Order: sequence, then structure tokens, then C-alpha cells
Amino acid sequence: MSIESPTLGGRLPGWPPFIRELDATLSVHSQYVLSGNLYDSFLAPSLESAGPGRLLPLRELLWEALRSSGFSCMVVYDPVDGLQVYPDNGDEVSEEAARAAERLLGKRKGEQKPSLEALTGHLAAVARPEENLRAAFVIDSASRIARTPTDLEPAERDFFRFCAKLSRSARPVRVTGPRPKPLYNPVVWLVERPGDLPPWLTADNENVREITIPRPHLGDRQETARLLARAFGVSDVGGDQAAAAACDAFAEQADGLTLQSMIEVTRLAKERNVDLADLPDAVRTYKLGVLDNPWSRGHLRRRVLEGERKVPERVIGQPQAVTKTLDILKRAVLGLSGAQATRSGSRPRGVLFFAGPTGTGKTELAKAITELVFGDESAYLRFDMSEFSGEGSGDRLIGSPPGYVGHEAGGELTNAVREDPFRVILFDEIEKAHPRILDKFLQILEDGRLTDGRGNTVHFSESILIFTSNLGMYVQGRDITARSDVASPPAPRIQNITPGMSYEEVEQRIKGAVADHFTEVLNRPELLNRFGDNIVVFDFIGAEAANKIFDLQFANICRRVTDEHRLVLVVKGDALETLRGWCTTELDKGGRGIGMALESYFVNPLARALFDRELVPDERITVSGVRQEGGIVHLDLQ
Repeated sequence: MSIESPTLGGRLPGWPPFIRELDATLSVHSQYVLSGNLYDSFLAPSLESAGPGRLLPLRELLWEALRSSGFSCMVVYDPVDGLQVYPDNGDEVSEEAARAAERLLGKRKGEQKPSLEALTGHLAAVARPEENLRAAFVIDSASRIARTPTDLEPAERDFFRFCAKLSRSARPVRVTGPRPKPLYNPVVWLVERPGDLPPWLTADNENVREITIPRPHLGDRQETARLLARAFGVSDVGGDQAAAAACDAFAEQADGLTLQSMIEVTRLAKERNVDLADLPDAVRTYKLGVLDNPWSRGHLRRRVLEGERKVPERVIGQPQAVTKTLDILKRAVLGLSGAQATRSGSRPRGVLFFAGPTGTGKTELAKAITELVFGDESAYLRFDMSEFSGEGSGDRLIGSPPGYVGHEAGGELTNAVREDPFRVILFDEIEKAHPRILDKFLQILEDGRLTDGRGNTVHFSESILIFTSNLGMYVQGRDITARSDVASPPAPRIQNITPGMSYEEVEQRIKGAVADHFTEVLNRPELLNRFGDNIVVFDFIGAEAANKIFDLQFANICRRVTDEHRLVLVVKGDALETLRGWCTTELDKGGRGIGMALESYFVNPLARALFDRELVPDERITVSGVRQEGGIVHLDLQ
């Protein structure tokens, strides 16, 4: 036997490729295994030569294609509904199909649910018909027939053995009509994954053809958007430039969705009285399941403008980092993040990479942004990436794959974003994560989505992602005395940036170290490219900023003493200046270093002194002096 057309699918132009493949190979294959995007709607040509296309579910699509080849009926079996004849809508075509099915299968009840043993008789009657009658047998939900495909029960094993033999003993049928050459009456298995059937059924069996149904590409979504535009009263998209642009935007925003999902989005838009031009908002609502979008609130722009005054008061001594961060935030508010790309609508709202010395305000700035945008620091989600240094630790983020312990629980990251997609997500000390885990961020940064271990898609298009790193503080030194023929230990790490350097030099060295780490150490230049110019470099704390941080933290201590014990704590000028000098000498440790010094030089001796006193509410306690004796700090209290 030979395939009728020299090119697969040449007989059905305009039909989905998998249908053309099945149609073109009916003369050489008796069984088909269809997997993948089974539950979608599919584009098919109009019944009229010049009419618009149609969107059909898989069963109807299969029947329309088979009927054009002279098939009289299509019998469908699934474990829930049993046997059915398609079509079954009471018209002349369905009556003809019912008569054809009765000739093949004999009299049967529509609600009949045959056993696997009885089902073999129905399959044989279709695949080896006693008369020249073309029919197809579709086994829907075939993944649910066997408990496990590799550990079959006796009845299941006998059934699949019969089907394997039937694939080789089926006979082609010749009928008059559009395709008079012999064609098989195919058995079509619909499975979620090819591995859901016993592997020996399809392995080395040339009579069984496996076809994967892909998700729709951009061209399919564009054509579907034009068909759905009729729901908004637009019948000729080609003659309406604004409608055509809206349809193209709808198709791009629907990246990752099925055509059936686009139909549901259209219904949602009609229900909410959304115009065609505003369909991207309906897509966002459909993807996220959230009607209220904080990014569309009118007061957000005012809050960001106020942030130009408030954030520098909270993140002290980092004017360049704060300004650049607020610029990126303004871009996110206006929806212009990634605007230079052809498709940017699904990318995260904002991406920031905070780099620089420790204790300079990177985490504090992330919290400030969270409160600025969402009005609540609870929308701030932090992951310490030092906890993800192992190769398998990425399962904590997205969930374990099927078959592993904890699969049902999902991942910490994906669950949190699915619960609330409007978040600031901080990945702290990103350089400590395992390189394989970093690969998971490629899809998030590029497409704004991630598939968790349960197969569900989580969208990050409304989130702000912040990565922090201490890269660049130290770099690997060079051993100029090393000989090429003698093994030598690695050169020691040397300090790359020091207090007193200009911000321009600090920024240049930090960015250079970050680039070297991703390109040479991790061999992930593509990840570095995703960050682009969103790398925000923090400077060392200067003397002026150190004094402000000292005053702020010192005031916090005094307020805590008052709140906890109703005491009035006063520190005299000389003692305060002594503390200031002790706490602000090592600026390379940043604001965190000032806080640790205050704890050692002031909080610890204060706690020791107060612990020995009988505290009286509203008592005024004055610290008149601070001194060190034998390495121990003492406070003079009055």
C-alpha cells in the first residue's frame, strides 16, 4: 500500500496539521495514539468556501475529517459514558451514522458500558468489518483504562494484547466516493501522555502511529482572535485597522493559553462589558483569577511620587540606587517594562538585581518598594537562596514531580504566587543557589510564567522580582608566580572594592564582577542578559549616612525601652558621641555593622545595668558616661 498524497496532509488544506497527518496515513496505519492538547478547540475551514473558519472540539473535528473520506460513522467509547455513536444530534447525518453503527455492532443500548472483554468484540467489528463500511473507533480517556501501564491486571493485559494483535490483523476497506482506495477503519486512542499505554503496544509496531497535538501557536491565536471578534460586532477585521490591532494584541497576550481558553476569555469579557480593545485585561483576569489589579489603581502614581521623598528617608545613603529603582518602578506602573520587545505583555512587571556591599540597604529597599506599591509589607515574599544550594532543592520552589513525596503539596514559590500574583518576590543572595535552580528563572524572566510539579502554570506578569547579591566585594586574585607545569593552590581572594572609592568606580567593578560570575563561573550568559540594565549597585555607607543610621537605630532602642518598661531613657551628649565614634568606625560593614556595634556597646551593658535595678514605671534613667574596662563596656547610670 502507498500513501495517497506525496506530501502528508495534502488533501485537507487549512485543517490542523495533526488531522492532515492522520488523514493522509489512513491507508498504512490501523491505529493512532493522540496525546497532548486533547481538550482544546481547533481551527477548521468553513463549510462555505468563502466563509469564516470554525472552532471545533476534537471529537467533532475528527468526525468532520473522517466524513470527508467517506466514513459512515464514528463510535466513541470512554470508561464513564460507555459506547456512543458520533454524531448524535438527531439530524439526518446522525440517523445515517446510527444505522451504520448498528450494521457493524448489532443492536445495543446507548447507555451500555461494556466490559473490556466485550469491548474487544466491538473493536474487532469495526477494524475487521464483514462488509465494506468505513467507520472509526475512538477510545477516549484511554489513560484511565489501566491502573498502571506497566503493572496490568489480567483483564487489562488480555485487552491490550488483543488490541496489539488487532493492529496487525485489521483489514482496509474500499468504498466508492471521494477516496476509493483502501483505507483502514482506524482505532484512535486519546491519552494524556503516550506513556499511559503499555509500551509494548506501540513499540516496534508500524501499524500504530503516535501523534502529539501541540498547543496553538501565534498564528492560530491570531486567527482565533479574529473569529472571536464577531462577538463584539466586528465581522470584517481586515477592514478595521483598530480591530485588527486589538486582535493581534489579544493573541500575543494569550501566549500559553489554548484556543478554548481564548473562547472563555471572550465570554468573561462580554460578561464584564469589556470592549475588544481591552481584551488583554480580560486575559490577565483569566490567567490570574483576580479581578482587582493594584497596578491599575489611580492612586498608585501618586504613591510612587511620594516615594521619591519617603524612600530616601528609609534607605539612607544610597541616592543613586534609590533613583534607579524608582525609575524602574515608574516604568512598571506605566506598563512599559520590556516595551522594546515584540512580546512583552507576559513578562514580570519589574525585575531588579541589587548588588553591592553587605548592610547597605538592599533588603530594606525591597521592603520599601513593597509598601509603596501594595501598601502592605505582607506582599513581600523572601527566599534565602543559600537554602537552595543543592541540586534537588529546586523542588521546594515549584514542587516535586509526580511520584515523589510531597508532590501534592506543590512548591513554596508557585503556591504563593498562585494565591496572590501581586507580590514583590525577593531572592536573597542569588549567587548561592545551585546553577540548575537558576535555570528556572530563565522562563520566569522571559515569559513570565512557570509550570509547577503538578503541571499547573503560574503567572508572574504582575509581580516584581528582586535579586540581591554580594558579588564583587571580593574577587579571585592572580598568582603571578605560579608555573604552568606545577600544580598550585588557587590564588587567595582579594578585596575588589573599598570604602572611599567613587560610586562610579564601585559600580563599574561590581557590574564587572557580576558579569564575570554569570558568564565565566556559571556559564549562564543568557541569564545575565535577562537582567539587562536592571542591575542596581549600592555604595558603601559614607560618614554622613552612618551618622543618620546611628541616630535612627539609637532612637529605636530608646523607644523600645520606653514601650517595654515605661522608662524615660536619656543619654548625655559626651556618652552619645563616644558611642557614635565606636559604632561608625567600620563603614565597610554598612548599617548592619552599626547595629551590631550598638548592640555590643550599648544594648548589652544597658540590659546588664537595668537587670540589676528595681525598675519603677515613668522613672527617668540618664546615661552619663560610657567606658571600657578590660574589654567590657560599662554604662554610668543616674
